[in-house]
Amino acid sequence: MHPLVSLAKRAVETFVKEGKITALPENLPEEFSKRKTGTFVTIEKNGQLRGCIGTYLPIRKNIAEETIYNAIAAATEDYRFGPIEEKELSSLSYTVYLLTTPEMIKDLKELDPTKYGIIVKTAPIISPNGADVVFNGHLPLKSGLLLPDLEGIDTIEKQISIACQKGGIDPMKEKILIYKFSVEKFQ
Repeated sequence: MHPLVSLAKRAVETFVKEGKITALPENLPEEFSKRKTGTFVTIEKNGQLRGCIGTYLPIRKNIAEETIYNAIAAATEDYRFGPIEEKELSSLSYTVYLLTTPEMIKDLKELDPTKYGIIVKTAPIISPNGADVVFNGHLPLKSGLLLPDLEGIDTIEKQISIACQKGGIDPMKEKILIYKFSVEKFQ
């Protein structure tokens, strides 16, 4: 098992069983204790999604901490599922994604749902003088993220549509910005 996957598993099991945040292991490869990047953790139970939460930009001091906290969040805070219970632990599998820094795209041709994940954000409305953000009654800056190479998502249009749904964005009524990123995936 890859060290980051093992760390995610240990973080969830320690939190679910003891209510504690696991310590960083001493034998973790140096790159995971020195490097910073956005990280997502996906948890599946018998091949079905059970939780997925992450950060597309790093907020912790290294990849290891990012993995620990996102694994715990995926197990306990994903609004689509209840918190993972101890009896489920033996049937869970984990995937850890390390994200590159998102880049805004200029053309949809830059996208490929098998290669790039996307972040869709509503664009701020700028006043005519170009200085102020105008509040138009909508919540500004909603966003949705979709990881790359997901089963059943094989077109750019479908990828954008699902990312918009996740963010509560109506692309027919709201101007959107699209960012792409790639991942290193560990299972």
